Amino acid sequence: MRFCSRLTATTLLAAAAVSGLAGCKSRGEIVINEGVGITAVRSRCPAVGIPHHTGDITLFASPGNKSAANIDVVAAMTNLRPQCGEDGDPVVSRVAFDVLARRTNVQGARRVTLPYFVTVLRGGNTVVTKRVGQVTLNFANGQERAQARGEGIGYVDRASATLPEDIRRRITRKRKAGDADAAIDPLADPEVKAAIARATFELLVGFQLDESQLAYNATR
Repeated sequence: MRFCSRLTATTLLAAAAVSGLAGCKSRGEIVINEGVGITAVRSRCPAVGIPHHTGDITLFASPGNKSAANIDVVAAMTNLRPQCGEDGDPVVSRVAFDVLARRTNVQGARRVTLPYFVTVLRGGNTVVTKRVGQVTLNFANGQERAQARGEGIGYVDRASATLPEDIRRRITRKRKAGDADAAIDPLADPEVKAAIARATFELLVGFQLDESQLAYNATR
């Protein structure tokens, strides 16, 4: 199971393509072993994260007025808790998260429902599935802050998330110092890179924003 919060910029509308995780290296990845070989301990579980500009949402009291004085409610996703078992087929990945919100006008009890998406991404640019859910925040009278819990689930085909055996052999073959290809990184091979991309999946969650909300997040 992998988790990485370093994400590329993303445009996520109704069925838009998603740019995914970048530069994430941890247990479960393919790692270089002192420059003379590579150990493959790659997990079939997707990396989990929140794409840039989709982890928070701002609601305004009056439409069209995006001034600070007109802010009604702000909310942010946090505390992602992934859970995945890579032995099944399909591989089932779940993620739970918290939504923390604050409102400007604390008069009266109020319920605010926010939409969020759960997307399975393949190879950094292909949307496999996308589901939209809702999380509801309940503000008591006089209460400025509220918190709620959301969750999502994604499925990954086991075979699709498995590197072909010939690619694994090319990556993990031990190279001795002095060999002609000892200094050549097999991960730089275009065929190897393409195979790794095809077998790489991500489970991304974020608020389901419209164009104006996404633009606001990207430019503020």
